[in-house]
Amino acid sequence: MTSDIKTLQYEIPKALRFPFDVPNILRKRQSLRKELLKQANLIPTRIGILGGSTTAEVRGMLDLFLLAQGIQPAFYESGYNRYCEDVFLENPDLWNFKPDVIFIHTTWHNVSQFPELLEGEAQVEDRIGREMERFESLWGKIHAGLGAVIIQNNFDLPRLRPLGNLEAFESFGRVNFLQRLNAKFAGYARNHSRFLINDILYLSAQVGLAAWFDPAYWYSFHMALSPTATVALAHNVAAIVKSVYGKSKKCLILDLDNTLWGGVIGDDGVQNLILGRDNPVGEAFVNFQQYVKDLQRRGVILAVCSKNDLENAREGFSHPDSVLKLEDFSAFKANWNPKPANIREIAAELNIALDSMVFVDDNPAERALVAEQLPDVAVPDVGSEVSCFAELLEQERYFEVDKVVQDDLSRSAYYSSNAQRNACLANLGNYEGFLASLEMTAEIGAFCPVYLERITQLINKTNQFNLTTKRYTTAEVDSVTCDPAFVTLYGRLADKFGDNGLVTALIGRVSDDKVELDVWVMSCRVLKREMEFAMFDALVEECQARSIRKIVGIYIPSKKNRMVAGLYASLGFSRVDGTFEGRELWQHDLPQKYSPRVRYIRRTAGALLAPANVDGAVASSRG
Repeated sequence: MTSDIKTLQYEIPKALRFPFDVPNILRKRQSLRKELLKQANLIPTRIGILGGSTTAEVRGMLDLFLLAQGIQPAFYESGYNRYCEDVFLENPDLWNFKPDVIFIHTTWHNVSQFPELLEGEAQVEDRIGREMERFESLWGKIHAGLGAVIIQNNFDLPRLRPLGNLEAFESFGRVNFLQRLNAKFAGYARNHSRFLINDILYLSAQVGLAAWFDPAYWYSFHMALSPTATVALAHNVAAIVKSVYGKSKKCLILDLDNTLWGGVIGDDGVQNLILGRDNPVGEAFVNFQQYVKDLQRRGVILAVCSKNDLENAREGFSHPDSVLKLEDFSAFKANWNPKPANIREIAAELNIALDSMVFVDDNPAERALVAEQLPDVAVPDVGSEVSCFAELLEQERYFEVDKVVQDDLSRSAYYSSNAQRNACLANLGNYEGFLASLEMTAEIGAFCPVYLERITQLINKTNQFNLTTKRYTTAEVDSVTCDPAFVTLYGRLADKFGDNGLVTALIGRVSDDKVELDVWVMSCRVLKREMEFAMFDALVEECQARSIRKIVGIYIPSKKNRMVAGLYASLGFSRVDGTFEGRELWQHDLPQKYSPRVRYIRRTAGALLAPANVDGAVASSRG
């Protein structure tokens, strides 16, 4: 049975990896889907596909790639070229479907009217304005009426250019017109957090226009994409959806010798490593390091896993042409232990799940061993040619993000400061003394606009400390923020080693004198720091201010959230007998006088909550 599970987790995704064998995928898609549906804990989602062309094949491929990401979609599919009518006429089938995500599959064929030959700049601008007005009305109607996240194709380019190279720069050229529209779409995306671009301009260039569009498929079936292009598009859209649901990878684990530099550091020494722009192979290693550095700068955690002497391994980063430095790595394992064991230790040290990791090694035997023993870890078949490493990582879309927030940029700094925390704990040897020594300060308050993007991200990307496993769209988070029928709390935590950022969020539904906890998530960054006590103290304070006498906690077990199975019991809740549709219910009746549970965190004022006393006693926010 174990072997079957490993085959499912490794071989099936392998069939859907870049470079794609499109005929093989088309031939085996039904059997692939059947196997993928055997996965446990699939995340359900509802996706509306609004097509400017025939979308049946797009839906089929998107279904497959989403299942490979652990997401089980249900689909609504518009009729051919009815993407506007279904929205503006409020098609009841679409409205009753209540999509979480709307994917608008338009291409250059759906531009309503291109400029006329020799048309002036003012007239071209008017056309761009009318085209944008049409699309913005569509997007606004979706956001207002359905509240769904929108994934919108930008525009690919036509294969035929009647004006030749003039198409690129004359204002009346179609290529120029489409590029300007793409810039307008991009501007809209920058200003609307629930609007994401599926960059088919890039995809069509990657696939090649001759392979992207096949006239036979267009004239026979009105399919704007060839089968090859459809696979590339579905893979890319699935990557965007997985990023919305927090399924993107977080950590890149790297081998050293012949992966980050050429040669063996223990044998060759730093001076003889192949690394630098004076050598073709050395330049390829520099460029790969630069790609990895760019990932790290935007929040991907880096770790080393190398069979090497520790001091020799560290010395490699002193090479003058090394882009990466020791401080860029949040975990560093260089020893002679089996790599799967080291990767398990890295996961424990960083407190992240194995399925959030990607392992890159030039050695095929090491890749095979990790893939076989740790099937949750992504192990791309990078080969031994360093010039291909970055390309393969890029094409797999492992680290796709739907947005970048400040907390992402600070992630590596947090893990670096965490090493100092661990050293402090080791020196003290007493956990309570360690907590007291951290000098922790928490800002806890009601949801406010400045934090909504991070709160939404946290809800959708947290799996371990997640009591209900529910996901909220940005629109839903925005809605509960302003609704008195809900209690909302966020929490930030800082200590003497640094700021951990916004690490926890809670949403409760109020009914009479009761609040039911619909969402409670907390980042693994701050586990076992008493932040859950600080949040519960703040929740009790808010309940007392609103004359709420009872808190109902919900626990929905999943594969990843077993660590919080005992949370409510630790907070003094009583279990309600029975299981309710797979949910455990816990109840807490608020006493007349409440003694705060937090001991080692000092509260500061949040949006609607007053600071706690230094000794942890909670002050009332409503007098």
